[in-house]
Amino acid sequence: MGLLVVLAVGALVVWLVVRSNQRKALERKAAALEPVKKLAFEDVTALGEELQRLDLELAGRPLDDGQRADYQRALDAYESAKAAADRMAQPEDVKHVTEILEDGRYAMACVRARVAGEPLPTRRPPCFFDPRHGMSVADVPYTPPGGTLRDVPACALDAERVRAGAEPDVRKVMVGSRRVPYWQGGPAYQPYARGYFGGFGPLDWIFMGFMFEGLGDGLGALAGGVGEGLGALGEGVGDGIGSIFDGIGDMFDF
Repeated sequence: MGLLVVLAVGALVVWLVVRSNQRKALERKAAALEPVKKLAFEDVTALGEELQRLDLELAGRPLDDGQRADYQRALDAYESAKAAADRMAQPEDVKHVTEILEDGRYAMACVRARVAGEPLPTRRPPCFFDPRHGMSVADVPYTPPGGTLRDVPACALDAERVRAGAEPDVRKVMVGSRRVPYWQGGPAYQPYARGYFGGFGPLDWIFMGFMFEGLGDGLGALAGGVGEGLGALGEGVGDGIGSIFDGIGDMFDF
């Protein structure tokens, strides 16, 4: 009878540890999703503000079928991106949001070109430094701190800054207590970038190169901290289980 009690208590302890680990895994997932979802909504808001400016530009101007179709496409992209951001359940879901935003910005560029009587613009990737800047106009050589020189797409203002030797206007995100360029934000931000740049072939590899450069120290520190935390957790669980069985042993004089 005493052995059955010990086995039952042991099973209960294992179940409690498993449930605790599952709960903590869900908490980590939620913590990883929160900043990426916030980033997605900021980008959706930025597109909405651009659409408001475009609406002012078009106020009182009759649109032909092509202009109207592109304008509607941009409006639909905004609504679809907002809905996709609302549905995000994991960081990987942001890729769909940024794919929609990239298409919406291109549709806006087509509207402006049609209204100005110009040819439709060649589709180019967004500005590497901050995709909210819109479609890039040129490739410029750029070397991030601790990285390698590569040609990256830039909007007109950032292209001017880089050529003048000034710092571009880089989109930054919080990683712990530090603000870093979004491409160094870690694995959670890879889908964000892939949605914007993945459809432009080799550029995806350029971006991935930037993402992994300069991450060594940060990942090392993160791994060290996680290792220490897991070690402490393991010791605590082991001590707790040991105490439980010691107490059971005393009760039944094993």
